[in-house]
Formats: sequence, structure tokens, C-alpha cells
Amino acid sequence: MAELESQPERADVYRRLATVEEIHASFWLKRLADLGAPRRAPRPTWRTRLLILIAKRFGPDFVVPTLRTLEQIDRDHYDDQPESRSTGMPAQERSHARVLSRLSGAARTTWDGAAYSRFEGRHGAGGGNALRAAVLGANDGLVSNLSLVMGVAGAAFSNHTVLVTGLAGLVAGACSMAMGEWLSVQSSRELYQKQIATEADELAQVPDEEKEELVLIYQSKGMDRAAAEQTAERVMAHKDEALDTLVREEIGVNPKELGGSAWSAAAASFFVFMIGAIFPVIPFFMLGGNAAVIASLVVSALALYTIGAVTSLFTGRSVIFSGLRQLAIGLAAAAVTFGLGRLLGLSIA
Repeated sequence: MAELESQPERADVYRRLATVEEIHASFWLKRLADLGAPRRAPRPTWRTRLLILIAKRFGPDFVVPTLRTLEQIDRDHYDDQPESRSTGMPAQERSHARVLSRLSGAARTTWDGAAYSRFEGRHGAGGGNALRAAVLGANDGLVSNLSLVMGVAGAAFSNHTVLVTGLAGLVAGACSMAMGEWLSVQSSRELYQKQIATEADELAQVPDEEKEELVLIYQSKGMDRAAAEQTAERVMAHKDEALDTLVREEIGVNPKELGGSAWSAAAASFFVFMIGAIFPVIPFFMLGGNAAVIASLVVSALALYTIGAVTSLFTGRSVIFSGLRQLAIGLAAAAVTFGLGRLLGLSIA
């Protein structure tokens, strides 16, 4: 993380966290050696290796929310370990969870002055949330289209009808997701633009009141009154900088991004949904009858298990548990629609 981080202050925090974690690892290796276990350097788990690959590809901000979640899950584990109770490790683990929360932006409003001065301008660390949204979007496409395909197949329609229905469901669902995402992001952007315009007008009309707001903001970050007033005075000397700061702190958005591109979000939602929705349809291009239905279930089951396994990155649960849970939910939905389709087909017949 430190090697990939472009901001020196933030990279230094990662290095310090890594140093403490290495000390913890050495502590437990020594304890194991004292008990006669061979002393071997710990090897990274599959989850760690995957997070490293994601960080290298998309940047460290992409995995910080996931690391925060995993650290929060594990932060109390040392409390029940008799070997570590008399050490500083329990407190250090809780501290690491708080630091990662701050880095991910989850606790931005509770930072103290020192943290604020180190990390000001790095509020956007939502890449892990974007990764989570991508996985869940693919899951939506997979489960919804699998249910649709199984419902039509249960009604005993022809292979051609099932294929056309599956493709139509794929396109319709992807378009619906894209339109919904575009409207959501665009509406947010328009709201932010209105709020920024209002903030700019207030800055021009009542600069003293806006300066006082800045003072209060800096005081909430841990600065004393004198330091807060001095900082606010310096910021207010440059109107663009003052507006940028007020927008970030009061509205909670980067004025240069306004929540991101609506078209990019729509395109991402479209393709992610489409990727998930194509799996139940693929076998019907090559097979027919019951063979196509069974193959669709098998392919979809593998995809469901894979998606469940990937979600364990965010939840900290085991791969097997997450995969089987996702598999059970998806197949249960498919069974319900297949049964309803069969009943409808029989009643029509």
C-alpha cells in the first residue's frame, strides 16, 4: 500500500501500520517457536494476494474500505488471547481499525486536528465500495435472469423462446440498471451544483459569516480558536480556495468531481449487469430441451458460488460459507420461478 500510494503523508501511515503488524507477526512466530513449532515466515492468504492485485491495478484507495472492514472484524480478537493481554497489541489493533476508518472516509467528521492536517484533501476513498457495487450488480443480473429463464423453461416453452426471453431480459435489465444509475448520479450532480452556487453566493454576500463557519469547522477538527481563525483568514484570502474548502466540508463533495460522471456510472452498471445476466443464457445457444436447462443451472451455480466467494473479501466470512450461501439463494429463486412457470404452463395447456 505504501509503495503504491502517491501522497507521501498517507504512504507514511501505511508504513507505520505495516511495521506494527510485522511486530505482531514476529511476536506470534516466537510464541510458536517456543512451543516447538517450526519457525516459518507467514505466507499471504488468497484474500491478501487478491487485494494486492486489485491495489496494483486500481490503486490503494480501491481496497481501503475492505481493509477497514476486515480490521474492524478482527480488532477484538487479541482481547481473548492470554498471551497478548499484557501487551499493547489489543489497543494497537483497535487503533488500526480507527486509522483505516479515517483513511477510507468513514469517520471523516470525527478527525482530530493532527489527522486533518495529514489527510486533508483525501476524502474520496470509495473505490472499495465501487468494487462491492460491481460484484453486487453482476449478482443482480445473474439471479434475475436465471429466475426469468427458469420460469420460461418451466412453462415448457421452446428452446428458441427461452433464448429470446433470456436475451430480452438481459438487455431490459441492463438498460433499467443503467437508466436508474444515470438518473441517480445526474440528480446528485445537479443538487450539488445548486448547493455550490448557493455557497458561492453566500461567500460573496456575507463573507464574514462564511469565515466564521470555517473557524467552527477547523475547531471541530481539533484546532484551538486562534489557530482556526488564522487558518480561516488565510483560506478566505483566496475566494476559489475558500469556496472549495466550504463545499468539501459543508456539502461533503469534491467540487471537481461532483460525485463522478453519470454516463460512466450508467455504462458501468449496464455492462456489469449484462455480464452477470449472460451466464444463464449461454447454454441455450448450444443445447436444447432439458440438457440446456441443466447446463444453465450448472453454469449459473458456478457463477453464483464465485460471486459469493468474492463477497467474502468484504465480509470477512469464509469462502465456502459465502459461496454456498449465495448459491442457495440464487437456486432457491430459480426453483420458485421454475415451479410457477410449470404451474402456469400446465394451466394454459
